[in-house]
Amino acid sequence: MDNISSMKTLPAPVDLSHHFSRVTKNRAASNVKDFYKYFSIPGIGNLAGGLPNNNYFPYDTLEARVALPQRFKPTPVKPVDPPLDQQQTRTLSSTQESAHVVVPKTTNTSNLLQKIDLKSALQYGTAQGYPPLYGWIRQFVRENLHPNVPYANGPEIILTCGSTDGFAKIIEALTNTWSQDHDKLQDKEGLLVEEFAYMNAVQATRPRGLNIVPVKVDDEGMTASGLEDVLEGWDESKGKRPHLIYTVTIGQNPTGTTMGVQRRKDIYALCCRYDIIIIEDDPYWYLQYPSANPLSVSTCDHPKFTDALPGLQNYNTSAFNGMGKSSGYPFLDSLVPSYLSVDTQGRVVRIDTFSKTVAPGCRLGWLTAQPALVERILRITETSTQQPSGFVQSLIAELVVGPEAGSKHGGRGGTKDGAGWKVEGWVRWLEGLRGNYERRMQTMCSILDSGKCYVNTGRVQSISDSGDISSSEEEVEGWAIVEKRPMYTFIWPLGGMFVWLRLNLQSHPLFDSVSHAKLAHALWVHLTTEPYLVLVAPGILFSPTDEIRDKKGWGYFRLCFAAVDEADVEKTSRRFVDGCRSFWEKKRLGEDEEGVGEEGV
Repeated sequence: MDNISSMKTLPAPVDLSHHFSRVTKNRAASNVKDFYKYFSIPGIGNLAGGLPNNNYFPYDTLEARVALPQRFKPTPVKPVDPPLDQQQTRTLSSTQESAHVVVPKTTNTSNLLQKIDLKSALQYGTAQGYPPLYGWIRQFVRENLHPNVPYANGPEIILTCGSTDGFAKIIEALTNTWSQDHDKLQDKEGLLVEEFAYMNAVQATRPRGLNIVPVKVDDEGMTASGLEDVLEGWDESKGKRPHLIYTVTIGQNPTGTTMGVQRRKDIYALCCRYDIIIIEDDPYWYLQYPSANPLSVSTCDHPKFTDALPGLQNYNTSAFNGMGKSSGYPFLDSLVPSYLSVDTQGRVVRIDTFSKTVAPGCRLGWLTAQPALVERILRITETSTQQPSGFVQSLIAELVVGPEAGSKHGGRGGTKDGAGWKVEGWVRWLEGLRGNYERRMQTMCSILDSGKCYVNTGRVQSISDSGDISSSEEEVEGWAIVEKRPMYTFIWPLGGMFVWLRLNLQSHPLFDSVSHAKLAHALWVHLTTEPYLVLVAPGILFSPTDEIRDKKGWGYFRLCFAAVDEADVEKTSRRFVDGCRSFWEKKRLGEDEEGVGEEGV
């Protein structure tokens, strides 16, 4: 069946209005915002709107030097075997050439999707987003990012002030607040999260009175069996069975896991059975690392039995979904797709952001979901944030869209000739960013892997005399290796910015004499002291419940290879290994470490 015929037979998204909060159900379209559509009528004498005069805006232009899309060197779409040769050439920048982006004061174009100027961008606007940028992102989402969404007419989008804003609006739209003093326990709603989770989302939700319900994870992320156990065995004395999942499926924060397509299908089937909406937060989608799987197998003997294999297959084929439409770009086709690719009922709300592709300070992103859900979030936006910053939207619009062809009003996009990057340039930029972060991941993980064992040694002669070690064992300048004790284990991340270490404190000499949480925190303190000076994030920070925090959260560290300067990735990783080794030599804790309480950080 061809794509056109397939589109005609796709089911409509299901009605999820029964999940709308009471306030959301009562929201109506903003009369003021609806009025704005008349403002764009050519020649209209606008005496109705309470808009400030654009001639009094103090900005005549917005200008910036920006990178060209080719600035950074990509890594191969398909993993190299062996992939170690990539690490021999870790130069992160192929060129520092730049372009000059200019957003002019005004343009005369009547095409709202091409009209990028300060007159329009800095004025009150529509809640969907600045039209040129909204139109460009919407087309990119539907044709390139998610070309195979399996419901009729496809998804809609709305721009947000970043992921946090998007998540907050989703939660407002789909949950009711609950108070122990005023509401019945049977009305208490819940949010399903990974066993270790991005805590900003948890902390944003908990004050609304929702149950936070963790689900088991493995090396691929949230497990279908763990989700089924929670849903089947739900105790209604705790409140309603949760109707929302919050999940990060690519390079999950903090565990670094990446979920394959089959696992998504299995979890999605459970969501259909139990009437659950999936909130998919995906800031790291383009950061999928083809080299991680073969490197993990070769160094850790830990193959992943999963179809999460970026670079090894084309995911936009009928083998993974019924439509099989290409994104038009091999790089995008090679990446594990979103939950939207299996969303036959319209149960997925996806959160995207420019925080990792441009900069966090942009506070700009978008939501993708079935139109009925987006319409409700639009109503929330109209009476809250209204729209993201016009400064940011216009600069990014000029960067990627560029001025209308033949325009003589001074606008310039992000290429040398003043045109916009377009989709081709944006994809090339994403490839370069992936290359930089993948090389950093390789550097850190190689050092962590080679240094993961504490080596206990003894003199060959003394050991031989005692008969504890044979002369055939490894000898180095009069010393022999007595034993190797792993200090930690980890899986090379297939995506994201994090390495999730599981501490092997059982191998520490003090394991039986010091509480395990105290020992883990003492290691954390030890690493921050000279000469190591390394700060890592302890697992307790990502424990969504007190039970997980107390039972196992102390046993993990999250390391981020993204934030430090290029040269410091190797240095800091080596200091971390050295700090761990010196800690494993301790026969007693130091004075500062002895003072560490059971509560952790």
